[in-house]
Amino acid sequence: MPDIIELGNESYIHARSPLIDIQTRVLMRGDLFGVFDRCGDLRPLGSGGHGLFYNESRHLSKSVLRLANGPLVLLSSAVTQDNARLIIDLTNPDLDLPDGHRLSRRALHLQRTKFLRDNACEDEVRVQNYGPLPIAIELVLELEADFADIFEIRGYPRAKPRQLLSPEADDSSLRFSYRGLDKVLRKTVIASSLKQVVAGASEMRFRIELEPQEEKVFTLTVACLADTERLFAIDTGHSRTLGSDELQSRGCEIQTSNEHFNDWINRSKTDLEMMITPTSEGLYPYAGVPWFSTVFGRDGIITALEYLWVYPEVAKGVLRYLAATQATEFLPAQDAEPGKILHETRKSELAQIGEVPFGRYYGSADSTPLFLYLATAYFDRTGDQELIRTIWPNIELALDWIDRFGDRDGDGFVEYGRRSQNGLIHQGWKDSSDSVFHADGQPAQGPIAICELQAYVYAAKRGVAGLAKALGHIEKAEALQHEAESLRQRFEEAFWCDDISFYALALDKDKRQCRVRSSNAGHCLFTGIAQPERGRKLMQAFGEESFFSGWGVRTIAGSEKRFNPMSYHNGSVWPHDNALIGFGCAQTPEKNLACQILSGLFDASIFFDLHRMPELFCGFKRQAGIGPMPYPSACSPQSWAAGAVFLLLQACLGLTIRASEATIYFFYPRLPESLQQVSIQGLRVGQSSVDLEIHRSIEGVTVNPADRAGGLEVVMVN
Repeated sequence: MPDIIELGNESYIHARSPLIDIQTRVLMRGDLFGVFDRCGDLRPLGSGGHGLFYNESRHLSKSVLRLANGPLVLLSSAVTQDNARLIIDLTNPDLDLPDGHRLSRRALHLQRTKFLRDNACEDEVRVQNYGPLPIAIELVLELEADFADIFEIRGYPRAKPRQLLSPEADDSSLRFSYRGLDKVLRKTVIASSLKQVVAGASEMRFRIELEPQEEKVFTLTVACLADTERLFAIDTGHSRTLGSDELQSRGCEIQTSNEHFNDWINRSKTDLEMMITPTSEGLYPYAGVPWFSTVFGRDGIITALEYLWVYPEVAKGVLRYLAATQATEFLPAQDAEPGKILHETRKSELAQIGEVPFGRYYGSADSTPLFLYLATAYFDRTGDQELIRTIWPNIELALDWIDRFGDRDGDGFVEYGRRSQNGLIHQGWKDSSDSVFHADGQPAQGPIAICELQAYVYAAKRGVAGLAKALGHIEKAEALQHEAESLRQRFEEAFWCDDISFYALALDKDKRQCRVRSSNAGHCLFTGIAQPERGRKLMQAFGEESFFSGWGVRTIAGSEKRFNPMSYHNGSVWPHDNALIGFGCAQTPEKNLACQILSGLFDASIFFDLHRMPELFCGFKRQAGIGPMPYPSACSPQSWAAGAVFLLLQACLGLTIRASEATIYFFYPRLPESLQQVSIQGLRVGQSSVDLEIHRSIEGVTVNPADRAGGLEVVMVN
């Protein structure tokens, strides 16, 4: 039996069938998402990620539309810019019809428009005859529903096999059912607005007669239901118009002089709007499709941070949700300790019965200080003292967790080590089983203190000191400031390695340095824990060939023992990791690294399908005329990858918003050569707003405010 640590965690995906076997198209709405091929079909791909998923159960594993006597031929396939619809155009090959007539190629045009609503996928099918004669065709929809749990698809072997109920068919619909080990009855109902349908156990057939130039339209609806959820009325022939609330753009608008860059930033924004899901506590960005389409603590925090200057409402929802789900008791099976912030939550069958420990799981050591850091960043951006007062008890609990449970041996550093037998071995963002090691390649033994975790704690305590002062807790503020400074000094002594001019990746259980040059150290820049001179050494190293692939900064340097550009964490390029490294340049004059990273990822985006930045890609050296190599099972879209462009643009511009001062600062602004102009419209701070026109020239960057409403000041620092 495989180890669940490698098969059931957020990071390491033991995928037997890669997502890049063929191009995929993704639609998502809340807890419902579909991963289709370019024809809009769902095809069995071994253990691949194709399917229509609801609450992490695959409600439809096969759905292939074809002609009764031949396949359909793809003409075009695209997801609309707003991510709301998948539109596919198909035609016919040369076919002999049952009535003896021959259907010439491309006489038939079939357009499918797929979109999601509530807990259903709708497929509007338009069929038009461009041939000179009347025709009668039969369409066949092949169907299967395996109700596989998302963890099964990722490779986890369930203890007991699924027992599917027999399909049920009537004159216009087909129903699949499964009662899970969690006692939930899951159902998939496929219905047609056409009434002349022949439905069997695994297919539906539609006979359509068409005069020359005649078009007929019908709708297929796939409803995903659980227990008492009701089947709503089926559309009678035309897909409904999506409401303006579903397409409403959130946050300020950003346009540049480079149309390719606009494609990237617009796709990133619509990806985020698709991934951001309403919860009982506000908006929350689900992590990624298909493997992580749920709440993850770390992912949500970092995505909210990346998007904070654009749309701070996301950070508010993340803070409220994570405060509401903060651990309050000691539960070793869930790696939960009082004050600890959530790692992930799952709704799948295997999670609900406890076969995997991720129903509500707390196995990330960094989510807690990152929660505190986001709270301080949100307050700086918005001045929302009401929210800070509301979650102040959670902030104090999180601080208490750092000191009581995070620091396991009393040495002043926060370590991690799983308490759950089936929990994660590594509990930083690089949480695959081989991601923390010594210079000779040998794995580090825990409890482990990774370098970026100390940096997050430092930034958290400094930031919360400011919050405490704002709320009138002066003694608390002074104590936290003192603790942060003490940590900074001890960190420099324990983690800096003179021989490699780098911070160690980690300290192992014996406090031995993992003398590995890794991207983890780059997170010491934006948190402010790195000494300025040493910070400049890091910036220089990340821009050199050993780290920088030409597309982005690799997770470890090419000279390290475990370097592999095709690995998950040991040589690949992660956009969110690059964004956080670049963010370390935000308030400094040294902007070269931030511009270099933004330029590299921008160039990479041109090669990716739909200009969509994936979770990660391989770290091979850039070659002329060849795009970056995809990582086979990367999530795409992935929220913190989509957010990377916003944080990097902020870093290059040095854009800093201080709501308490009603001021927008630009610290040493720079733009890469590819961006001559950036326009930011409707940037709001409190009740005020401003439009900004930013221009690059030989002399530098100028920022011109326009359409100012309210008392906002715009200040350049050079």
